[in-house]
Amino acid sequence: MILRYLPLLLSAPEAFAILLGAFGFSILVGLIFHEYCHAFVANRLGDPTARLLGRLTLNPLAHYDPIGTTMILFAGFGWAKPVPVNPNYTTNPKRSMLLIALAGPASNLLVAGLAGLPIRLQLVPFWHPFVSSSTAERWAEVWTRTPGDLLGLFLGTVVLLNVLLAVFNMLPIPPLDGSKVLMGLLPDDLARQYQRLEPWGMGILMLVILAPYLTNGAVSMLVVTGPIIEFLLDLFVGNPIGFR
Repeated sequence: MILRYLPLLLSAPEAFAILLGAFGFSILVGLIFHEYCHAFVANRLGDPTARLLGRLTLNPLAHYDPIGTTMILFAGFGWAKPVPVNPNYTTNPKRSMLLIALAGPASNLLVAGLAGLPIRLQLVPFWHPFVSSSTAERWAEVWTRTPGDLLGLFLGTVVLLNVLLAVFNMLPIPPLDGSKVLMGLLPDDLARQYQRLEPWGMGILMLVILAPYLTNGAVSMLVVTGPIIEFLLDLFVGNPIGFR
C-alpha cells in the first residue's frame, strides 16, 4: 500500500511523511491495541494465559507478526500475532470466547471513533490515501494545502485503516475474530461443525485476499464489506467525501 506513494517522496514529501506516520500509527495502535484488548478481556474474565505469556502489554514487539503486521503497509489491512487464550478458565467458555474475540475489532472502532472526532466536528477535512496511483500526485496538492489538510489526511488515514481492520477481522473465516464470534452465537452442534473449517481457514482467507488479483477485480470481499465500511465512515466522519 505505502509503496504506491513513493513518487510523493519527491513531489510532496510532506504528504508522504504524513501517510507513513499514519500507517505506522495504525500498526502500533490499531493492531497492537487490538491484541492487548483481547488479552485484557481474557484476563478480566478469568483466563490468565495471555498475561502469563507476557501478552498483556502494549509493547509492540510482543504482538508483532512478520506477515500480518507488515501486510498493513502493503495491503491496507493485516493482523498481529494472535493472543493465546483458554476460555476454559472462565465460568462460561463459549460466552467468554465471544467477548474476547469482539474486544479486538471493538478496539479498532474505538480508535477510529476518536481519530474521526475532529473530522466529525468539521475541524479538519476527511482525506485518505485510497486513491488511484495515477491521481495521487494531484491529490497530494490538496492534502498539503494547509496544516489542517495534512492533519485531516493523518486522521482520515487512521480512521479508514482502523475501520478496515475491524471489518476485515470480523469476517467469519478462521482464524479471524469473526469466526470466534460466530461460534459463540451458533448452537453447540452447529458450532462444532463450523469448527471443522479451522484447518482450512488460512487457505480460505488467502483466497479471499487474493481473489481481486486473481479475477481482475471481478470477485472481491468489498462486495460484502463495502457497505459496512461506508456505514462506519459515515458514523465516524460524517458524509465521507473523497471516499468514492
